[in-house]
Amino acid sequence: MTNSSTTFALVLILSAALAGCASAGAAKKEADSSDTGPHPTQIQPDMDPNNFRVDHPERFPLATAAERIASPELNVTGMVTPDVSRQIGVPSLASGRVVEIDARLGDEVKQGQLLFKVRSTDVAGAYSDYRQAVKNEELTKLQLQRAKTLYDAGAYPKAQLETAQNADDDAIVVVDTTLERLRLLGLDPGNPTGTVEVHAPVSGIITDQQIAISSGVQALTPPNPFTISDMSHIWVICDVFENDMAQVRLGEPVDVTLAAYPDRVMKARVANILPVLDPNIRTAKVRLEMDNPGFLRLGMFVTATFHSVRQERRSIVPSTAILHLQDREWVYMPRGGGNFRRAEVKAGNMLPNNLQEVISGLNAGDQVISNALVFQNTVQQ
Repeated sequence: MTNSSTTFALVLILSAALAGCASAGAAKKEADSSDTGPHPTQIQPDMDPNNFRVDHPERFPLATAAERIASPELNVTGMVTPDVSRQIGVPSLASGRVVEIDARLGDEVKQGQLLFKVRSTDVAGAYSDYRQAVKNEELTKLQLQRAKTLYDAGAYPKAQLETAQNADDDAIVVVDTTLERLRLLGLDPGNPTGTVEVHAPVSGIITDQQIAISSGVQALTPPNPFTISDMSHIWVICDVFENDMAQVRLGEPVDVTLAAYPDRVMKARVANILPVLDPNIRTAKVRLEMDNPGFLRLGMFVTATFHSVRQERRSIVPSTAILHLQDREWVYMPRGGGNFRRAEVKAGNMLPNNLQEVISGLNAGDQVISNALVFQNTVQQ
């Protein structure tokens, strides 16, 4: 084959290849122009991690923040405790051994109700002293009568009569003293016994019990065998952080709710703010006083809501527009042209109709994505 023939063959092969490429390109262009299927959302991240750009922003509906006038609230936790001014310790009146218990922890008792009995040697000593005092008084009275008879007959000097009178007066004082001791022990002088009965001094609930059958007790020595509390009026002790103390004022009303009864809001009053802060957690004890509606129990945890006297303007958005992420709260705000910015906010109270307050970070009239979680899941894909 000559050189000219070879050159002609190469030109034909190159022309065919170029024609094939052109045909394939035209076919691909025609296929692209006929594609009418859905386009996936393309996320174009910004250098700022809080900025996002999407190519189909219409997929994310927007909500406009409304405005609400509200009074700032402070919510703290507290615990139900007894009113110590209505809490009475019941001591044992004599030292000895408990032989009978007629009431138990948690019982409601009435004033004068029998609580427990103690067998005591103090009782025997008290009866012995009383009987001796009575006998001595009888003897001094006879001596006084004899002295008066002799004095009237002129056979007894006046000084000895006065001595006899003084001895009888002293004996009467001793009788009265020993008799009062028996009465303090709750004993009947005419019915000697070795057992002391202890009765409830007031009506209320037994909130502490320190004795059992056969346990020993000391007269008028703590710990008291029983403690009775008047539960009709109780205290709630709250811990308020130092930075929130400005929202707590003496005498102000407070709303109290329980986890067991979330729909019942009770009223309390700020009765005392302790002047000492806990140095470790920087909180102060605040005492609330309130009437017991009948279902409050000692040790219950409550939520106390303090209301501020001033009013503030707050924004309102759908609760779904707020994203809770890593103990922080965010919303997504449109910037135009498919651009969105993630902005940190401080959320407030939940409101009816799935709305929520925004305390800071958002103004009334601002627009946000109505479902922040859906947008967040999309940009993470």
